[in-house]
This record gives sequence, C-alpha cells and structure tokens, in this order.
Amino acid sequence: MTTASQQAQPPAPVHSPRQRGGIGGSVRDSLVVGKRNLIRMMRIPEVVIFGLIQPIMFVVLFTYVFGGSILIPGAPSGNAQAYREFLMAGIFAQTVTFATAGAGAGIADDMHKGLIDRFRSLPMSRGAVLTGRTLADLVQTALTLVVLAVVALLIGWRTHENLAKVLAGFALLLLLGYAFSWIGALIGLSVRTPEAATSGGLIWLFPLTFISNAFVPVNGMPAVLQHVAEWNPFSATVAAARELFGNTNQHVPKSVTGAWPMEHPVVASVIWSLLIIAVFRTLAVRKYRSATA
Repeated sequence: MTTASQQAQPPAPVHSPRQRGGIGGSVRDSLVVGKRNLIRMMRIPEVVIFGLIQPIMFVVLFTYVFGGSILIPGAPSGNAQAYREFLMAGIFAQTVTFATAGAGAGIADDMHKGLIDRFRSLPMSRGAVLTGRTLADLVQTALTLVVLAVVALLIGWRTHENLAKVLAGFALLLLLGYAFSWIGALIGLSVRTPEAATSGGLIWLFPLTFISNAFVPVNGMPAVLQHVAEWNPFSATVAAARELFGNTNQHVPKSVTGAWPMEHPVVASVIWSLLIIAVFRTLAVRKYRSATA
C-alpha cells in the first residue's frame, strides 16, 4: 500500500541527450563519424573504383588525344612531354575538386534516409557529423591522388623538385579538395535527393575548372576570361602545384594580367582554401542545424 507522500511524488524528469562540450569532444565525435564513413566506403568498393576510373580517363584522353595538338609556349610543336608536365597539376586539382559531388551526394543520401536525424538525437557535437564526413572524403581523395600520381609517372610525367616540395604540392591539392568538400556538404544539405546533389555538385565545377590555367595557358584566352581565370581559386592551387613540382615553364609568364594570386600562387592557394573552409563550414553547419531542427 502506497503512502500519501509516495503518491504525491512527481515523476522523474526526462532529459534529452546532452552534447559533449569542448574541442576535445568535438574532435572525438568527428573521428567516430569519419570512421563510420570510411567503413561504409570499404563495404561499397565500387564507389572508390569508379572514383579512380574517371581521373585516369582524363589523364589518358588529354595526354594522348589533345596533348599533341595543344602548343605550350617555348616547346616544339607536338611535344607531348611538355604538355604532360603542364597538364598534370591541373588534372590533380580537377580530381580533388570533383570529389565535391560525391560529398554532397553522400550527405543528401544520409538526409534522405533519416540517418542525420538519428545522429542529431545522440549526445554529440553538431558540427561533428559534417566534419567526419568531409574527413572521410579527404582520405578517399588522398587515395585517388596516390593512384593518379602512379598513372601519371607511367605515362611520362616527372617532377623536378625535392621530395619535400612535391609533398607540399600534394598537401595544397588536398587542402583545396577539403575546402571544396564543404561546398559539397552545403549543397547536399540544400537539396532533397542524392541525384540532385550530384548534379548540383558538378554543374558549377565545369566552368570553374575549365576557365582556369589547368588545361591550356591563360594567355590564349579572351581578355575578360584571363582576369577570371587568374583570380580563380582553382588556378592558384594549380599554379602552386606546378611550382612545387618543378613543372613551370619559363616561356609561360606567371600572370598575363598582373593578378596577385598568380604572382604568389603558394600563399594565394593557402589563403583561398582556408577562406573557403571558414565560409562554407559556417554556412553548412548552420544549414545542418536548421534543416534538422
């Protein structure tokens, strides 16, 4: 038989999961989510394989189909080797930026399946879901770059600087890829389906990568496009990679318009990438909070 005091006792309050605060907790949560995405990638190997095939096709097509037709200033007509050394930094940069579409599609798929809502119910940092996803994409991009570099060496691409500078060039490429993955994250959170995220992640990348110094020298473009290309963040990283790989050409000027990023490509590449991360990470985390509220 219950007493009156027991009957009057209010029910215990139900507490919602609390987030673990602090930078340390956010880092741990991000690594856990990143590990989850890496395991998922390993269980779907065709995603990784298809991601490797596309850049390899670009290398082969541009080298053997267009290489003999595109003239690099100072090189003999039809000199494919000169074009290979000019081309590869652009192909590397295009590869890391095209990973943006995959990042956006993955996040859109998680949203579509309700997985993001499950993450949100857990006591974890809000930004960890997106940070973990972008870190996992960075690992996949690094793997793709390794394979692509091996293919490039097999077709005759060579570097002419020490190992430290070459590794620094690849680090700048990965930093650009990580920065662009945050753009993909924002796109993935802003659309309703993975298919829309894939289309939205690619449609703006083609003009960004082709109106640049990646595949042809800028001095052959119309004057307006020269300015656009030389202030393009993508162009800064391509120029920085060429410089660190030792693939620059003394007959091709650093800049035809006097653009500061082309005169200081390494510094400009770092600034552009960090700026993109700061802006789009903030927007993506804010969109994540409102989209799942």
